[in-house]
Amino acid sequence: MLWGVGLAAPRSCVADLSRNRSLSLGWCAEEPPPALYGGGGEIVAFPRAGGAAGGTMAALGPDSWWKKTLYLTGGALLAAAAYLLHELLAIRKEEELDSKDAIILHQFSRPTNGVPSLSPFCLKMETYLRMADLPYQNYFDGKLSPQGKMPWIEYNHKKVSGTEFIIDFLEEKLGVNLNKHLGPHERAVSRAVTKMVEEHFYWTLAYCQWVENLHETQKMVSLFGPFSDLLKWIFCHLTKGIVKREMYGHGIGRFSEEEMYTLMEKDMRTLAGLLGDKKYIMGPTVSTVDATVFGHLAQAMWTLPGSRPERLIKGELINLAMYCERIRRKFWPEWHHDDDNTLYESEESSEASKTYSPLQDFSFYSRTETFDEEGNSISQTPDTDYTGHSLFDSDVDMDEYRDHEQCK
Repeated sequence: MLWGVGLAAPRSCVADLSRNRSLSLGWCAEEPPPALYGGGGEIVAFPRAGGAAGGTMAALGPDSWWKKTLYLTGGALLAAAAYLLHELLAIRKEEELDSKDAIILHQFSRPTNGVPSLSPFCLKMETYLRMADLPYQNYFDGKLSPQGKMPWIEYNHKKVSGTEFIIDFLEEKLGVNLNKHLGPHERAVSRAVTKMVEEHFYWTLAYCQWVENLHETQKMVSLFGPFSDLLKWIFCHLTKGIVKREMYGHGIGRFSEEEMYTLMEKDMRTLAGLLGDKKYIMGPTVSTVDATVFGHLAQAMWTLPGSRPERLIKGELINLAMYCERIRRKFWPEWHHDDDNTLYESEESSEASKTYSPLQDFSFYSRTETFDEEGNSISQTPDTDYTGHSLFDSDVDMDEYRDHEQCK
């Protein structure tokens, strides 16, 4: 007797996952879902009659020890597959959230390496909220928006997805505007840079994270519980396949690896040239495009160890590294490494010496008020970190990093 594995839906039906080879995993540029979620159901195993394999089993004879071995092995594998599918589908109960006059930010769970997110769009959105000094509450439920997007927000029971639409919504409802100091020409440049980063540079980063550098990314993925290592492996390789498929559909995935890296380098050099020696992309004052650029460059800076984009940003394009450091220190005071005085690790540094402080997950966050280690509320100005030290640009000196690079 053969067995099948399926997803039992509430309406008295079973989707046979073992037969269905066209199970769709939707992925769009903003933001690829790293796992499948459903509205309810259970993973089940069920007997299936007939099939070509049935004849083979019958041919082995009724008393064949091969049949007994296959039964036991197949049953164990099906049980393991059912458990893994249940974990990957992560069918979660919908919880009612009170979003009255509160911004609820839905995003992926924090990775294990101390970086806020492996998603450039999630990091962009949370950084924007901090730049605009809008209090918000994180909700790491992994549930996608009705449009299949991540991140998304709820505000006064209104659901909005897509970072561009979220920002427009918040500007309209709350009157915030990080671009009010920009003229028409600067706004046009800002939008052009945003589209270059999100629609082009993003895909080359996704290739680095989920194809070429998959082994390192797998270490950062946050999955816990029984068989967590196996779950990470399955999840990451599923994601790798989705990324390659979506990149091919986009068009950029039809080029060779070297050609894709050439495109990535051109994008990074364009950003470095546009930034120059300015404090932020559009000048001395932060604007919305900085949240976008930081969300993407931070992936090259802190989540792609040993990769070509990391070597480029920490080497020749040092102004981009300083730009990331400036924003990290100013708007992410709790995001720090154990050795925060040294930005880069030397090539001789052992893996064991690279330690990170876990990023604290406050259920409610405001940039001008946070909590100490005991959970007590403390005041904090936007230009000081959690130790009270100043975060003005003079603390991030270009000469310091140039000297460091020369000593390597």
